[in-house]
Amino acid sequence: MEVTITNENFESYKNGELPLVVDFGATWCGPCRMVAPIVEELAKEYDGKLVVGKCDVEEADDVAMEFGIRNIPSILFFKGGKVVDKLVGAVPKAKIKEKFEAML
Repeated sequence: MEVTITNENFESYKNGELPLVVDFGATWCGPCRMVAPIVEELAKEYDGKLVVGKCDVEEADDVAMEFGIRNIPSILFFKGGKVVDKLVGAVPKAKIKEKFEAML
């Protein structure tokens, strides 16, 4: 399941029990629309093992600024409340899945 990350709820997800994967993007971003269905599919596949969040950089601008998100799509991987990995740009599903696996 994919959750919506906002300025208000981000901290609770970041510091949750499960590792967190956040897909930063925007509705107007073409490459973001290419990556989004892959992340959604993996969110279902890894449900219960990881929390997967979608963060619109225009709506949750505080979160995007906190992590210096300048290029979208960007996918950040959090464990224990800290960024442990990231992907930037429209990357293939195999690469994204590899990073999901590394979080387990």
